[in-house]
Formats: sequence, structure tokens, C-alpha cells
Amino acid sequence: MLRHKHIVLAVTGGIAAYKAASLVRLFVKEGAEVRVIMTKSAEDFVTAKTLGVLSKHEVVTGFFDAGDNWNNHVHLAEWADMIVVAPLTANTMAKFANGLCDNIVCACYLSARSVVFAAPAMDLDMYRHPTTIENIAKLEKQGTVIIPAERGELASGLSGEGRMAEPEHIVEFIKAHLSKGLPLSGKRVLVNAGPTYEAIDPVRFIGNRSSGKMGVALADAFAEAGAEVYLVLGPSNCSPLHKSVSVQHVESAQDMLEACTAHFSRVDIAVLSAAVADYKPKTVAGQKIKKKDSTLNLELIKTADVLKTLGETKKHQVLIGFALETENVEEYAREKLKSKNLDMIVANSATEAGTGFGVDTNRVTIIDKHNNLYKFELKTKQEIARDIVKATLDYMMHGEKNMNDPA
Repeated sequence: MLRHKHIVLAVTGGIAAYKAASLVRLFVKEGAEVRVIMTKSAEDFVTAKTLGVLSKHEVVTGFFDAGDNWNNHVHLAEWADMIVVAPLTANTMAKFANGLCDNIVCACYLSARSVVFAAPAMDLDMYRHPTTIENIAKLEKQGTVIIPAERGELASGLSGEGRMAEPEHIVEFIKAHLSKGLPLSGKRVLVNAGPTYEAIDPVRFIGNRSSGKMGVALADAFAEAGAEVYLVLGPSNCSPLHKSVSVQHVESAQDMLEACTAHFSRVDIAVLSAAVADYKPKTVAGQKIKKKDSTLNLELIKTADVLKTLGETKKHQVLIGFALETENVEEYAREKLKSKNLDMIVANSATEAGTGFGVDTNRVTIIDKHNNLYKFELKTKQEIARDIVKATLDYMMHGEKNMNDPA
């Protein structure tokens, strides 16, 4: 949600300013680029040098820098995708509410074109004071998003409301706010990805060449669209970029089935991209099999069919499967779409250059149960993932209607 976002963090002079260091670190960890501005009084609580090292940008503390060069607050405000004021003291709150501008933070606030989040921090009686209540109402009317203060021990020794929201809570609040306008906000999505490993003995297994890249890209793309995403991931070195994605690691087809089944009843969309093994050894040796004979015979039995199992229990969910084929790609994909009770299927070839396992690109065809067909050229798996999200949204918007039918 915050990846590649430009965040101006404005720090004002309250004891909670020491938390700004953690807040910068969390924003950077989320993938944001952070620039810090501070009032002069904020420097009594946290140093500009600390925040500069964490943000990797020089901190702005006044209208002019040490070389007497003007710090352009208008350019800072234009650069920002959002401004986050934390802590927002009673003094700065009053200035914001009444248009006063005697420092770089106020100047940047008055120049803001993007959303402004503000996290008040003050003592209990100050937070409850009618003037504070009135000023908060003014700021909200102006469009400032207030991150409510929390209850807890205060600097005065009292305990109650007025404590600045913890940095982790500020980040989550902002992400939740940003997700409200996204197309899949409020939706839950299950994605499975990667291979499964079926044990032969304690050190050997049957597996496949899946890297999990496509499924992880899908988890990120659905998270970008505002969904709450659960990723069931087989053995893979890949991991989602979006920190909001909940990851459950599994190994075998049975593990994959149990994890997916556990999530399925509470999701709105399920995208099963994992390369689940079709067969597993009938018996698993308790000890490492010694290399004695020139041949080794393994009796294989079918594994659980995760996609078919979910298709049989599907109620309200949109269920999307994948078909990786070496021949007759569309024909086999259509058969799978019908036999496993899917809403959509994503088909691709394992033999075309730049597609299949282990590579960063793919070329896919998406077919839905109404026989609508979408063909895509070779793209990165991240781009393909966004195409799949868009196709899913189109399908959900039209529901049971064939998109080729007239309106």
C-alpha cells in the first residue's frame, strides 16, 4: 500500500517526537520514500541527524539551511503523496486550525495538495479541552485525517487518552484509509502458489520446477487492489512485497489442501496457481533409503485434487484455476474449467520461450465460464497478475451474465 509513496513526515515539539524514529523506519520498511521536516522545538526531543540517517535524506528544520539556501516548502508539499504530522501538539494544532504560519511545518501544511494525516499527542486534560475538540473538528472539516490518540500512560504521570498512536498503529491506520477507495477493499482473496514436495524418505522428495513467482505476484496485485490476501505458499524462495499479505508456508499436497480448505469458506475470491503434485509415493520410508540396487521402484498414488475439492464446495466464491500445458493449451484448459467447476481459468504453455516455471515473464489466455476469452502478449508476471485482477473485477461486475451479451 505504501510502496513507492512519497511521504513527508512532519515532527513537532512534544515528548512523543522520539517515536518519529520508529515511524520513519516503518515507512521505509514498507517501501516508501520519506523526507522529514521538524519544528525547532522538536529537536529538543529527537535529533535531525537520527531522522536523516533513517530516512536517507537531509532533514529540513527551517526555511533556510546551514548554507543560507531556501528550503522550498511548496516543492516539498508538491512532492508528497501524503503528509503525516506525528506528533501533532496542541500548539501546532491551533496554528493549523487558524492558518498561522511561523515555521516550516505550518508552511508545508498550508501548501499541501495531498492528504494530510495527523496524530495528536498531548496530556489528558489538554486533549479533552473544548479548544482542542474545536480545533480537531476544524482540521477534519478542512480535510485533515485525524489518527485518534490512544489511552495509556502519559508524560505527566497520568493515565488516559492523549497518547500518540503507536508507530505501528499509525502505519496500519494510513494503509486502511488508503485502501477504502480501492476496487477490492473489503474483499478477501485466497491465493496458492509454488510447488509441493511429496516425501520419498526423510531426505528425498518428488517435486516440480515451479518457483512460485506467478502466485506471489498475484498476491501482491490483489493486495494493491485493496483486498485482504491469504497466500498459501509451497516450498519457494519468493515472498510478497506487500506486508499486508498473510503467508502460510506448506510442503505437501495434503498440507496445501488443508490450508486452502481452512481459508476457502471465508474468502470472496480464490486463485489457485500452485503447481500441486499429481502423485505421491504410496509409502514413505522412515529412514533414508540406501543406494543398494541398480533400480528403485516407487509405487505412486494420486494426491488430493485441491482445485476440484474447492470447486465441489464452492458457494459464493469466484474460483480461478491455472492450466499449464505442453500441447492443446486452450482445449485442455476449457475441459479443466468445466470439470472442476471454475469461474475462470488462466492457461499458458510450458514450452513457449519466456513462459512457464522459473522465468520472470509469461504469456497467458484467460477463459471464463461464459466462454469469454482474453489473450495477452508476453509480459512480466507482475503485469500478468494485474491483468488477472482486472479480468476478475470484470467478471464480478457482470456476475452470471455473459459479457458478450448485449446490455
